Amino acid sequence: MDAKIIKRAKESFTIAVEIPYAKSMLEAEELIQTQVNKAGCLATGEALLQYDTDGSPITVDGTKMTSKGLIPKKYQTPYGAVGIKRQIYQGPWGGRCHCPLEKEARIIITATPKFAKTVSSKYADFGAARVMKDLKNNHGRKISKTVVQDICDVVGSIASLKNETWEYDIPAIDKEVKTVSIGLDGTTMLMVGDGYRIAMVGTICFYDEYGNRLHTIYNAARPEYGKEIFLAKMEKEIQRAKDICPDAEYVGLADGAKDNWPFLEKHTSKQIIDFYHASGYVGNAGNAAFKDKKEGKKWIAENCHVLKNQTGSADEIHAKIINFLDYKFKNEKDKEQVEAAETYFKNNKHRMEYAEHIKENIPIGSGVTEAACKVIVKQRLCNSGMKWQNHGASVVLTLRCLNYSDGRWEQFWDKIDHYGLSLAA
Repeated sequence: MDAKIIKRAKESFTIAVEIPYAKSMLEAEELIQTQVNKAGCLATGEALLQYDTDGSPITVDGTKMTSKGLIPKKYQTPYGAVGIKRQIYQGPWGGRCHCPLEKEARIIITATPKFAKTVSSKYADFGAARVMKDLKNNHGRKISKTVVQDICDVVGSIASLKNETWEYDIPAIDKEVKTVSIGLDGTTMLMVGDGYRIAMVGTICFYDEYGNRLHTIYNAARPEYGKEIFLAKMEKEIQRAKDICPDAEYVGLADGAKDNWPFLEKHTSKQIIDFYHASGYVGNAGNAAFKDKKEGKKWIAENCHVLKNQTGSADEIHAKIINFLDYKFKNEKDKEQVEAAETYFKNNKHRMEYAEHIKENIPIGSGVTEAACKVIVKQRLCNSGMKWQNHGASVVLTLRCLNYSDGRWEQFWDKIDHYGLSLAA
């Protein structure tokens, strides 16, 4: 028995659906899902009609339009494809048609907003083929790869476009934000016709007075020559953060890449070299300088501890590394390791005041940003055989950043629900 509407009232309607018994619980659950999907299709069709007109003339952007009659169309919903007849309008001189139902119901191409939200959320995590499989296996919902890609292309494009003007609230934090860290990093991905290029990732992290991370905003941009698009996005996010937390201290956290610092110096009062990168150079120098590996490990452990916990220790360790340059190395590679460590400390030791930062509960590691490179970019865009065009990479990165920045996904769809697709576009 198919689902059917058995009652309509002014503010609601009632659907009856028959669920047969089954031989096993798994079979019973499959039958329930099938019947519930039928009821969902019927209910969605009924709900869609509430956003249609009665066929009377309407005015759109100053132009009077008349109905061409009820014309059938199928819409993609979480429960299945739903076919309904809806009013289509056109102006007196022909031209582009207008469908009031699609505007008022927030239809995205042919998808209801809930279905577009579901599909684009899944697409943020894995490719179109996997989205198809997931919908079929877990929702009893068959859909083509083209439909998945078309929906997500529109949603991602709108999200990317409105990132410049739509503001997102930070989820309610019951603690005062004392520190905000800004991190930048890059990681490679394969582009069509351009080989491996660097995609940029940025994080803005909010910390309480004890150094506990309260919230993180993720930002990313597809590879570009220069970083104009990425840095423009970051600047907008930083300004929003400063509007929300004007009294917090803003610190820049990054590895030793030279081009990070001019941007971070512009927006932060303190700049900090990631401790784990710095300690890595201490390790490289110690391993290269000591022939006795046990003695080398001891030196590395002692000096990493000093670097982290003793005020002004970066100068002291730099001096020790300079002394290593006079050693006779067993091979050229060891000499190069020490030279690289000496250069790194010479250029960055003024950003290694770790003991002072620890006392103030200021973060000294850029692990959040480095993890974001893996989570936002690598896990989704660097799977076997993947190559990306600029637009496709931008769509996926935008969706992932919205999804991984707590609270933003729901806020984005609330805005779509409020403004509608046409105004958003």
